[in-house]
Amino acid sequence: MARRRKQSKGEKLETNMSAMIDIVFQLLIFFMLTLKIVEPEGDFNINMPAQGTPTNPSDDPPFPDIKVKLRANSDGTLARLEFGTRNLGNGPAAFEQLNIEILKVIGRPGDPITKDMAVEIDADYQLHFSNVINAVGACTGRVDKRSGKVVKYIEKIKFKPPTIPG
Repeated sequence: MARRRKQSKGEKLETNMSAMIDIVFQLLIFFMLTLKIVEPEGDFNINMPAQGTPTNPSDDPPFPDIKVKLRANSDGTLARLEFGTRNLGNGPAAFEQLNIEILKVIGRPGDPITKDMAVEIDADYQLHFSNVINAVGACTGRVDKRSGKVVKYIEKIKFKPPTIPG
């Protein structure tokens, strides 16, 4: 067995750094490959006007919201569905009629002008949720029976805050 010779005070001990450098580069590559870049939350693309500067009104006035009211019976079932001031009834036929009325208002589905339109749904507090979903579905579009494709009407749906009875 070979004996180690004692190091004198003037000699330096050399260490092999190549293995350590290899490990550092392997770790660096590992962390680079496993890094997931996440967009910061809440970063919305909103252009706000500068304070104190007058805003230029656009040439086209904004479309008024299309009003849809859902009135409930005391047990939570749908009493009537109103489109503007018209009573469309209650039940599945009322939602089909609402879909037809929305189509009459927008003209052609997929028109760029419909991107500015919005529907405001005013539902009673005690109304069953399924009726609200049916109204949202009737306002946003339909499924074409021939092709099976979705035909979009209006994408912006607003909800009027419900008032608690009593």
